[in-house]
Amino acid sequence: MALPGSDEIIDDLAFFDDWEQRYQYIIDLGKQLPGLAEIDRTPDRLVKGCQSSVWLKVDKSDGQLHFDVDSDAVIVQGLLALVLAAYQDKSPAEILAFNIDAYFAELDLERHITPTRGNGLRAIVGKIRDTATQALN
Repeated sequence: MALPGSDEIIDDLAFFDDWEQRYQYIIDLGKQLPGLAEIDRTPDRLVKGCQSSVWLKVDKSDGQLHFDVDSDAVIVQGLLALVLAAYQDKSPAEILAFNIDAYFAELDLERHITPTRGNGLRAIVGKIRDTATQALN
């Protein structure tokens, strides 16, 4: 099952009355991610700056970047799904042009996650943007 796009996620989250329901939706999104095989959980794929362990595997095909991600925390897996909704299977230029700050603001996300989760989220976004920048060169 494919993840919904970023616009659809914004609409879906607006439907819920409270953040407990929104958290459950985010966790359910994370459960849709296939995760990574143990062999792909290598130290070079570990994202630094995250409180939980997060692995990011990148493949480039037909000018687009495809990300496989995994985490040892269910809420982080859900946050990864939100990030992938914005960046999955996009060109490096599209990734760099996407306004992730506006997306997070529209989700009202960073007010509702801990500062350490917010820092981890920024680390993941930074790693993806760095990957996109390198892919342009």
